[in-house]
Amino acid sequence: MSFDTAFMLSTLPAFFKALGVTLQVGLIAIATSMLVALLNSAILVFRTPYLWRLVQGYVELARNTPLLIQLFFVYFALPSVGVKISGFAAAIITMTFMGGAYLTEVLRAGVEAVPRAQLESGRSIGLSEGQLLRHVILPQAGILSLPALFANFVFLLKETTVVSAVAVPEILYTTKNYIALYYKTYEMLAVLTLLCVLIFLPLSLLLRRLERRLQHGQFGI
Repeated sequence: MSFDTAFMLSTLPAFFKALGVTLQVGLIAIATSMLVALLNSAILVFRTPYLWRLVQGYVELARNTPLLIQLFFVYFALPSVGVKISGFAAAIITMTFMGGAYLTEVLRAGVEAVPRAQLESGRSIGLSEGQLLRHVILPQAGILSLPALFANFVFLLKETTVVSAVAVPEILYTTKNYIALYYKTYEMLAVLTLLCVLIFLPLSLLLRRLERRLQHGQFGI
């Protein structure tokens, strides 16, 4: 069976538009997940009363339930109690909920690798808890956590394909639509695969190179 190359080329504008949606969802989810993880890490480091147990419960819940189930709950269950949101908003909320949990664990592991003696030294010279976190803990924990952080960033970008289930027009949603309309299954899967390789392979190589540079104190790419 030969591929319909002309048809594949004709779908590229739609796929590039869908690619923009994919990157938008993924990058927003990465940014919001990092904010959640930083807040959670501060709570876990300083054992903020009651809150740290809530953070632990959140992490366990988010990491042990499938993303698709979380997405369906936000998109289909919340409207039953009067909370109506778009598919795009549901995607961001759900991916932030899951991504925040994974990145919290990554940062927690990095924080635990920072020698306790440095914390005690910081306190002995009068640093507040916030100053300890900002100037002592997070800079070191961030460097130690880089490999796992970058791996999770790529993971979150890949997980954007799940949001096609709530009609967010990203690349998998576009692929399924073309297959349903024109029955060009192999052609559309080939375009999808090519786009994924073109996105994720260079991104993985770039992040790996950046990781090596940062770990050796070289901040240029």
